[in-house]
Amino acid sequence: MAEQVTLPDPAMPDPPDFDGWTCPMPLRDHPNVVMGHGGGGQMSAELIEHLFVPAFANPVLGGLTDSAVFTLGDARLAFSTDSFVVQPLFFPGGSIGHLAVNGTVNDLAMSGAQAAYLSCGFILEEGVELSVVGRIAADLGGAAELAGVTIATGDTKVVDAGHGDGVYINTAGVGLVPAGVDIRPQRAAPGDVVLVSGQIGVHGIAIMSVREGISFGTEVVSDCAPLNGLVAAMLAVTNDLHVLRDPTRGGVATSLNEIAKAAGVGIELTESALPVPEAVANACSFLGLDPLYVANEGKLLAIVAREDGDAVLAGMRAHPLGADAAVIGECVAAHPGMVVTKTAFGATRVVDTPIGEQLPRIC
Repeated sequence: MAEQVTLPDPAMPDPPDFDGWTCPMPLRDHPNVVMGHGGGGQMSAELIEHLFVPAFANPVLGGLTDSAVFTLGDARLAFSTDSFVVQPLFFPGGSIGHLAVNGTVNDLAMSGAQAAYLSCGFILEEGVELSVVGRIAADLGGAAELAGVTIATGDTKVVDAGHGDGVYINTAGVGLVPAGVDIRPQRAAPGDVVLVSGQIGVHGIAIMSVREGISFGTEVVSDCAPLNGLVAAMLAVTNDLHVLRDPTRGGVATSLNEIAKAAGVGIELTESALPVPEAVANACSFLGLDPLYVANEGKLLAIVAREDGDAVLAGMRAHPLGADAAVIGECVAAHPGMVVTKTAFGATRVVDTPIGEQLPRIC
């Protein structure tokens, strides 16, 4: 209850007004931080909306997009930051070093920007092997080279043994937004088509297979990859892309729900059109998961005007990271703020935002 909450910083001049929050209120139900607050679902949204946004409120932050877009001098810039706490540090298809680059590069790409420079901060736990740190650093450097971005500055801190879980990494990045490009969730409109760049749910299942020691009959390899080249190929078709989003924590379902709410539109998916690889489908069936909620690290969602849909889809399929791109649904005027999917049996089910995360610490 609100009266039982103890603020951790008594010097904070204007503590959050717990009594002013509205339902659902996961933060109010949990006076302490729980794992669900970092899962990308409703609890994360509540934490951001009711604690951080009031503390940091400003017009640039207000958009709450993957990267902030603003003008500095004559340049229109995108700026983003991300922190990486994945376990295990190495997994099929990548490592925390690859994620640290690709996660920030992709966040910038979702506003149409080509990442130019990254910062990199390492938080190391006392006792971690230097060979492990060296391997991660090599992966990070290789990923930066592949993405065409420069690591321009960095920082290193060491915490006591037992307080850091090996290695944490923070990266921040900046890039230029091309003239005429206006990509943001509020631009989704009824009649627009929804595209996905490839098979979904791969990263989350790859992490789970290693972390839990579960074999699904074949190795599932993470899709971790930089998406800036794919976005450039799409912008070469038209610079009037309405929305881009990389569906990481919370998967496709969470990203589309965020877009639907921001734009005030409904989104209808066709279940049979969703590109779910057999290994992911089998793993989700075995574990009782829905592929729509499983994390991705090398896929994007695009919402474009219907008249541009075929051309954008062709441009995506011409790029190696978009070879399996597909149209999976459309934006509609009905049920604004809600995502539904049409099943193979002709029924319609609501695809809601999860409370927390099916599998925490996947990035």
